[in-house]
Amino acid sequence: MNNVPADTGAPASTEASTDGDPVGPISVFDMLKIGVGPSSSHTLGPWRAALHFVDRLRHEAVLDDVVAIEVRFFGSLAKTGRGHGSGIAAMMGLAGHDPVTCDVDIVQHLGPQVLEAGELLVGATAAVPFVRERDVVFDAGTTLSVHPNGMRFTAVDSRGTATQQTSFSIGGGFVEHASSSSGHGSELAHEFADPTRLNHPIVDAADVSRWCSERGCGIADIVRINERTWRTDEQIDADLLEIRNAMRDCVWRGVSTQGTLPGGLGVARRAATLHDSLLGDATRFTDSTDWFETLRRSPLGFDDTVQLVSCLALAVNEENAAFGRVVTAPTNGAAGVLPAVLFHHLASLDSDEWTTDELDAESIRFLLVAAEIGSIFKKGATISAAMGGCQAEIGVSSAMAAAALTECRGGTVEQSLMAAEIAMEHHLGLTCDPIGGLVQVPCIERNAMGAMKAISASHLARASDPALARVSLDDVIETMWATAQDMHANYKETAEGGLATRIPVSVVEC
Repeated sequence: MNNVPADTGAPASTEASTDGDPVGPISVFDMLKIGVGPSSSHTLGPWRAALHFVDRLRHEAVLDDVVAIEVRFFGSLAKTGRGHGSGIAAMMGLAGHDPVTCDVDIVQHLGPQVLEAGELLVGATAAVPFVRERDVVFDAGTTLSVHPNGMRFTAVDSRGTATQQTSFSIGGGFVEHASSSSGHGSELAHEFADPTRLNHPIVDAADVSRWCSERGCGIADIVRINERTWRTDEQIDADLLEIRNAMRDCVWRGVSTQGTLPGGLGVARRAATLHDSLLGDATRFTDSTDWFETLRRSPLGFDDTVQLVSCLALAVNEENAAFGRVVTAPTNGAAGVLPAVLFHHLASLDSDEWTTDELDAESIRFLLVAAEIGSIFKKGATISAAMGGCQAEIGVSSAMAAAALTECRGGTVEQSLMAAEIAMEHHLGLTCDPIGGLVQVPCIERNAMGAMKAISASHLARASDPALARVSLDDVIETMWATAQDMHANYKETAEGGLATRIPVSVVEC
């Protein structure tokens, strides 16, 4: 499915991150992860941290002797955790459920089940007395110094001995743990720190440009060469198609579902209604493949196309808000941008000329480029709204989609990087002010806006000479990070500023 040349040359240096201290190289599959909504940092992160804690208890042979367990959230996790489902996510992780494979219907049933039983089956084996209002603590008055998304797990055994783990959800589902026994997180053990030394290490956009020029290839090609460090070509292709299919399944569920989103804000789903006006009732299709084939063969005018892009983005993030399964791209809150642009692109290709294998190859190329752009933002700035506001989520996702679309539509490497720069340039300073801490308003609509900006940025870049551009992608990443540092904490996913303070709402926890 690819014609990328074999890698040559000696391994080069490791990479660094502005946002999370020195880290190793970041794989495509670190950036694009299958998980459960509504938030990668506030739901998926605590979930993964809880799974890690249970593994630790099991490894230290204390799991079966635990008599009490507490989860305590700090900072942004505490301030918006109820709306993001942080508590139930931690409970799902403690119970041993895998966010990639679990039945998502369990998420909204676990709370009532634990309430009725008065216990949580930790690690699926140890029945521990558990009262949610007592054992899940939202400490909004305390912020740990390392990162605003801090949490602490404490398990007590029958002898009164406590085992603690302090973890930080640093955005996009990435989790780091305090390495010191004090549990204060002054030092971090990087969960995703990979000692692998790549032949083509990429820290910034200049590295992308240099490597592609030296190898005479596109961005997707250089990313594939690096990915071969961990996977074969066959594994890369299969795993990326699984990511693509998870996105497609999510869209289909979104356009097939009516109703009101959970949480107490009373937000009505709109994707299904938009879809009905374009292609009719989505529930008539047997599966997401059947739905997509119909979409590809449907003649759409300009206004229809614009509506379709919005519909696809809304569909994903309505599913995300309803604790559905999505793909972090680079986060859950921004998960709708990439699939909206990808499926818009695939649907625009001639249905009579493009084979299934060719569409698969196009999907893979798109996702390779998008993931690499996302990793550059993570290394040079942040993908955490709690660190940088919504520019770190919707802005980054829009840049990822813009670059990927540009390469897939024949743009040069420099035009692809330019498209990413344009997309982010017009998201700089975007705040994160979710009403009630719910990933609904303004989050869902912002995905539609981010997707449209990505498409516009791609068109502009492909019609431009990058040599004449006054701002580079690296310039805009540095500016984004500086803007993030200057941004008031109220606008960094705390629900203490902006729209969140204008619209009162009583959040209903899952």
